[in-house]
Amino acid sequence: MNFIKFLTTKTFWLQVVIAALITVILVFFVFKWIKSGTKHGETVDVPDLAKLQLDDAEAEVDNRLLKLEVLDSANYNPDFPRYSIIEQNPEPGKQVKEGRKVYIKLNPSGYQKIEMPNLIRHTLRQTIPTLETLGFKVGDTTYKQDIAKDAVLEMYVDDDKIEPGDEVMKTKTIDLVLGDGKPKKESDDTKEDTTDTKWDDEPEVDSLEND
Repeated sequence: MNFIKFLTTKTFWLQVVIAALITVILVFFVFKWIKSGTKHGETVDVPDLAKLQLDDAEAEVDNRLLKLEVLDSANYNPDFPRYSIIEQNPEPGKQVKEGRKVYIKLNPSGYQKIEMPNLIRHTLRQTIPTLETLGFKVGDTTYKQDIAKDAVLEMYVDDDKIEPGDEVMKTKTIDLVLGDGKPKKESDDTKEDTTDTKWDDEPEVDSLEND
């Protein structure tokens, strides 16, 4: 009975109110601490880093409380300065939380070199798509005597002859020397000599003297 009477006293209800206030205050500070620790709801725009050098890009992301991480270099793009940023993720303008990493790829210093495959004696029809797939351009085609018509006999870059296995800069123009399909002509030395031959042992006819 005394406990039931205590539940109806002002002292009990005062303690309940005080406990509730303490609980609310504790919950408020806990949520505030969690929010500040995770930066929940605080976002920034990802800057456009295209064509920036690495130092400039780092300063740009630092100003927005972001982080920068460099991935492997991309394929060379002549539209971008050397060693500048050519790709980024997330994309510019995207909303991300502070502290987010922005992944970037840098433009190399130039095109990579590619090992020239053995295309000698391949037809022009086979050679053109092979070179274009590797990133080369097909330039001038000239012909020389060879029984295999349109077969690749020689390859040149900037007037320098190249051989299978040579490393050539991507996007270079490859000039081709092809067979004209004509058989080799016989040498004049093999022609039969048809000039008349004079016989040295032909007897001479002496004139007869009359008595």
